[in-house]
Amino acid sequence: MKPTRTWKFLQGICRVVTTCMFDLKVYGTHYFPAEGPVLLVSSHQSYLDPVLVGVRLRRTLSYMAKSELFRFAPFAWLIRSLGAFPVKQGAGDVRAIKEAIERLRGGHALAIFPEGSRTSTGELLPIEPGIALVIRKAGVPVVPAVIDGAIRAWPQHLKVFRPAPIRVLFGPPMDLSSLDRDEIIERIGNTFHEMLDRLRHGDVPPDRPHARRTPIPDCTAKPLPHPPASGPPAAGATR
Repeated sequence: MKPTRTWKFLQGICRVVTTCMFDLKVYGTHYFPAEGPVLLVSSHQSYLDPVLVGVRLRRTLSYMAKSELFRFAPFAWLIRSLGAFPVKQGAGDVRAIKEAIERLRGGHALAIFPEGSRTSTGELLPIEPGIALVIRKAGVPVVPAVIDGAIRAWPQHLKVFRPAPIRVLFGPPMDLSSLDRDEIIERIGNTFHEMLDRLRHGDVPPDRPHARRTPIPDCTAKPLPHPPASGPPAAGATR
């Protein structure tokens, strides 16, 4: 789906903020299909994560977001206009699952955080089983992504985010539709662990030599200082 004016405007603002505040580096965006249905499954470290996985992509994302975010009407209008729809956590939300499948069958790119909540330690959490149903029913390519550093930028004990380096890594699309539920959960979990280890050790794919890139401001001439070691280590997830 083509980006709306609202999406383009907010994405531009977020590119500036994430570059200047977080020295954001995103690797492997060339793995993300330019068109057609695709499910993005990402690790979850902070409230920043929906922005982090979408800010450098050239197409819009739909998001499955927890229902509590829709209680404040103005904010609910905003995130709905950006393609978000609610899901009730801790319960089998059949309506949300159907909505996810319908959007994928309609050609959308949908982002889901299959761990279900933010990590409080910086390490990966178990994959929730509901993601397997979406994958089996929709039958679309699955692109994995992992985030590192967002938990330092916005740990659970802070009300607002702070400067800290953040890195995001996208992986090649996977066809998981023929696997059973347990195999899908195991495959996603193992992929997350492998990719996060690579990201932390700097084993990331080189930029494509002829890729067109939208200019972003040079706000990172000086390295960002690491925040005091008062929170959990650099990696994690969010609820």
